[in-house]
Amino acid sequence: MVDIATRVWNHKWRIDPIVRSLIDDDFYKLLMCQSVRRNRPDAHVTFSLINRNTSLRLAEIIDEGELREQLDNVRTLSLSRGESTWLRGNTFYGKRQMFSPDFMEWFERLRLPAYHLEKRDGQYELTFEGSWPEVMLWEIHALTIIMELRSRAVLRDMGRFELQVLYARAMTKVWEKVNRLREVPEIRIADFGTRRRHSFLWQDWCVQALQEGLGDSFTGTSNCLIAKNRDLEAIGTNAHELPMIYAALADSDAELAAAPYQVQEDWQVEHEGNLRIILPDTFGTEGFLKNAPAWLASWTGIRIDSGDPAEKAELAIRWWRDRGEDPMTKLVIFSDGLDVDKMLALHKQFYGRIKVSFGWGTMLTNDFIGLVPGDRLAPFSIVVKAASVNGRPTVKLSDNPGKAMGPADQIERYKRVFGVGQQQYFEVKV
Repeated sequence: MVDIATRVWNHKWRIDPIVRSLIDDDFYKLLMCQSVRRNRPDAHVTFSLINRNTSLRLAEIIDEGELREQLDNVRTLSLSRGESTWLRGNTFYGKRQMFSPDFMEWFERLRLPAYHLEKRDGQYELTFEGSWPEVMLWEIHALTIIMELRSRAVLRDMGRFELQVLYARAMTKVWEKVNRLREVPEIRIADFGTRRRHSFLWQDWCVQALQEGLGDSFTGTSNCLIAKNRDLEAIGTNAHELPMIYAALADSDAELAAAPYQVQEDWQVEHEGNLRIILPDTFGTEGFLKNAPAWLASWTGIRIDSGDPAEKAELAIRWWRDRGEDPMTKLVIFSDGLDVDKMLALHKQFYGRIKVSFGWGTMLTNDFIGLVPGDRLAPFSIVVKAASVNGRPTVKLSDNPGKAMGPADQIERYKRVFGVGQQQYFEVKV
């Protein structure tokens, strides 16, 4: 087992790349990338870094030279032979050759495009611009670099024994959570913690802890590199990025209203079974389900990523029943801001009524809350999102107005088109 404290100590003395592999990425990004190359290869996009915790002045914490060094390193990476073999020959969700030869040949040649970085008002403005299939693969790498550089900045002044104690306490925290979860053997949990992790080594340790502690209750990880190295299932389907960009490409209100369902049509051409998971909240879950075509009710399940999770799950159950589907055969994946108390409560409420699964993210791989003075290692909410496509701004409404994105006039237009009324605000923590 890697001595994490020693590795952190060594960061003080030599360069240690944060991202060492292009598949140190979430599985859904690769699935979406293949779909985008087939359906929207010529879309020209801009992705931007957004720090939702504006009081955390990242440009005053993270050294610009170090950030550029890490970003530049990612642009030198390419797939190794072993990584390519794993993607080409492995079985994902019961399907061999999930990734086509054409996609793999493109991915093997890929080097990530240039970035633009500048400081403004104590924050970093970090943007990526170019063809959608290439630019989209910057998202997770940029997030993990920012998150880990912040961690390193905080840890830089700590001594070796202090680091040992810090990680011992953090490990104890994770293991106490595992012990609570293992009391419910029916629970099903996957690691979704890549994007806001404390570090790669810490995420890898947390995954190993879940493997040992939860056994069959642990279903896999979204991180492709860890899945490969630990012989685990790679977990993931798609994200808000697809409907956001499809919608921005629409030329009329009618095309805008149809865009989220065009995403689903393109997706089902490529995928069957457990990959057919609806993510309905990009422009409001209630309106999405109300206007959804009948065939969408036959899909495997739904992922709930904003709003009141119990309320949205009840809405999904009613929707399936109204369309003649048996909710007991459907999967609901909860993935928004989860920790042990919430997972146990949701499992208790819905187990036996639907199939329940959890994508456990930041509070698995970055719960250092209360472990250093001033809580300087507490997780914070940061995203890299599509900001525009072909010169048009993108919009995300979500089921939580705290997660809304886009110009104010476009947000109002989208609310009108998708019939979004008054929404309840939820604090965005992670």
